[in-house]
Amino acid sequence: MVEERDVVILGSGPAGYTAALYAARANLRPLVLKGLEAGGQLMLTTEVENYPGFADGIMGPELMDAMEKQASRFDAEIVAQVVSRVDLSERPFGVWAGDQGWRARTLILATGASAKWLGVPGEDRLRGRGVSACATCDGFFFRDRELVVVGGGDTAMEEATFLTRFASKVTIVHRRGEFRASKIMQERVLSNPKISVIWDSVVDEIVGDGAVRAVRLREVTTNEVRELVTDGVFMAIGHRPNTELVRGQLELTETGYVLVQEPTTKTHVPGVFAAGDVTDVIYRQAVTAAGQGCKAAMDAERFLEEQAHAAG
Repeated sequence: MVEERDVVILGSGPAGYTAALYAARANLRPLVLKGLEAGGQLMLTTEVENYPGFADGIMGPELMDAMEKQASRFDAEIVAQVVSRVDLSERPFGVWAGDQGWRARTLILATGASAKWLGVPGEDRLRGRGVSACATCDGFFFRDRELVVVGGGDTAMEEATFLTRFASKVTIVHRRGEFRASKIMQERVLSNPKISVIWDSVVDEIVGDGAVRAVRLREVTTNEVRELVTDGVFMAIGHRPNTELVRGQLELTETGYVLVQEPTTKTHVPGVFAAGDVTDVIYRQAVTAAGQGCKAAMDAERFLEEQAHAAG
């Protein structure tokens, strides 16, 4: 017999865990299916300096571990399963992970977003051999080496700054003539003697046999190509929402993010709510994701109350 739950939460970043905490404290016994990238993008983040309550900052994985423990303390059931399919065509909704299945009276989608890759020659072949999208995970392996960071937003600034702890030199390659990162992050990078910037350029190829040896850069205005010797390439070019599970079942934006009925977390399917980076194309912060997770749990609780009242 398939188990029926009041609340099933897909994903385990700040949005998922905060939704779990609020739903659990409302005695809704939520089930959290952690997914493949358990803990979300904060597992790939170094020091988090802008999450309220941590005056000295906190490491991303440490923050996520604390959030998971807090949700568990209030009897949220957290399962390390990757959801393979959902069916939103009838309520309670169907959720499957491998050969296990559940029925959800409400569903909270908090599946987050994943790092984008360039899709250039050499990238796939050299991934894990000098090509990475996670400075926290891999920076340590590049002590006293020269590295390239691709991107121009806050993530690129954070990655480049972090990598200077290990690397002898970090070069940021950006396709435009100015960064889109916040002012404080730009200043931090531009004043760092270990960091240099190559403007108006894109990576056309990553060169190397068993490991990264160089990148082939193309200047976007002149199309001039040159080779820059490097030991590693770190991608920081944005993210793609993890919405494959609900494609064709939920209304999505042109870029694949879940559409919610602001200021709520309601989707166009009654009983399905979405929170965090899977909906957010503007802010993409841990604190805004957590706030949305709180809203999603409260929206789900109210929905269940209305259903119970309607049933008499």
